[in-house]
Amino acid sequence: MARVAFANVDKFYGPVQALSDVSLEIEDGEFVVFVGPSGCGKSTLLRSVAGLESISSGVIAIGDREVTHVAPSDRGVAMVFQSYALYPHMTVRANMEFGMKINGVAAAERSARVAEAARVLQLEDLLERRPAQLSGGQRQRVAIGRAIVKEPQVFLFDEPLSNLDAKLRVQMRVELEALHEQLGATMIYVTHDQVEAMTMADKIVVLNEGRVEQVGPPMDLYNAPASEFVAGFIGAPSMNFLSVALVPGGDGDHVTYGAVRIPLGRTLGLALGHDGPLRLGIRPEHLRLTEAGAGTLDVDVEVTEALGGETYLYSRTGEGDRLVIKADGDTALSPGHKIGLALDPKRLHLFGADGRSLLT
Repeated sequence: MARVAFANVDKFYGPVQALSDVSLEIEDGEFVVFVGPSGCGKSTLLRSVAGLESISSGVIAIGDREVTHVAPSDRGVAMVFQSYALYPHMTVRANMEFGMKINGVAAAERSARVAEAARVLQLEDLLERRPAQLSGGQRQRVAIGRAIVKEPQVFLFDEPLSNLDAKLRVQMRVELEALHEQLGATMIYVTHDQVEAMTMADKIVVLNEGRVEQVGPPMDLYNAPASEFVAGFIGAPSMNFLSVALVPGGDGDHVTYGAVRIPLGRTLGLALGHDGPLRLGIRPEHLRLTEAGAGTLDVDVEVTEALGGETYLYSRTGEGDRLVIKADGDTALSPGHKIGLALDPKRLHLFGADGRSLLT
């Protein structure tokens, strides 16, 4: 296995810049997830590792070797696609062997590699079937098996679970995590689903309009987002935001939201007004329900979604902003009910006019 490094990588499609000055290191054996909205450059960055996209400038290295201009077949990577890309007329065994045949691997070695991959992925009873006889999850395991038998330095996954139903996605997530633990392989995984990113990654790379917004372990990004973009993207449901004004004070700064004073529990050392509007962030799971008038802020419940173990309350403030609240599953509040919300200063996030965090 091997580390992967990007240095000042740019990618242009004509006048459109898809990647902008990307510098990043992925350590040997890490499971790294590229995440972000559609069009953020995550798949382009992944495909540049595979050599399926050429970069406009910069350097890409795998292990101790620069591969910026190396052919895809010589980079020592294996890619698993969203569409499985299996040959329909071939058996599972033949699909897994095909790439090795092309590369001249001896028959005995091919057979041994297929047998080991089938054992790891629990495909032993399916080797003589064709793709049409398999479920979606089984097809995806065959596609992963085809990558494993190549014995690559780096595994690349391009949204491999997007075509599966919700239950099967969860099952395959667990299987991929177990596979990473078993192989100890360097894996780079692309998804738009931040739940996949949070549950699978050793390290998350959040991309926005071709730029790296933040890199770090999942809980670091959850607890200390570097920007409003990261704060809104990581976490489900998304973080709530309110436009506020800063008021410095000797007993700690606070912000004002309409007529409401919200303590920050610390002194930021920022000037009054701080050069533009501020945004206060609070996650739905960090809002605590109180009686109206007893909390920091009162809201009116508009919609409730009871999911069994938890309930989501969609509410509206007196200033007209919507707040989503994650409450206990047995919470029963009808639309129109007025409630109070307590805000823990330790759970608040504050972002400046440039979108960067002021509390980290």
